[in-house]
Amino acid sequence: MLQHFELQVLLAMLRQGRETYSVPLVLALEKHTGRPAAQAAVFIALSRLEKKGLVTSRLDEPQAGRIRRYFKISRQGLAVVREHRVEHARLWRGLGRLLGTSKA
Repeated sequence: MLQHFELQVLLAMLRQGRETYSVPLVLALEKHTGRPAAQAAVFIALSRLEKKGLVTSRLDEPQAGRIRRYFKISRQGLAVVREHRVEHARLWRGLGRLLGTSKA
């Protein structure tokens, strides 16, 4: 089962278009959700996603004395995002009228 924030992290990773570490993901989440995102929360979500096989990670050489862990969405992770997209599209279908956001 994928939690809402985990899905948001996966979507932010897709927006990056490459492997990334937690700081750019925090910035992307804040930009696209309009809400603050804690780096610790992002890292916890990334750890959960890795345990589920939805992302992979690697340690990089130290940069300015710090080792960075880079994350990349896996094929299984992409499949899960696609499944969620289809599921959400089905759930939203026809609701625009009820919400007053569609002419149909």
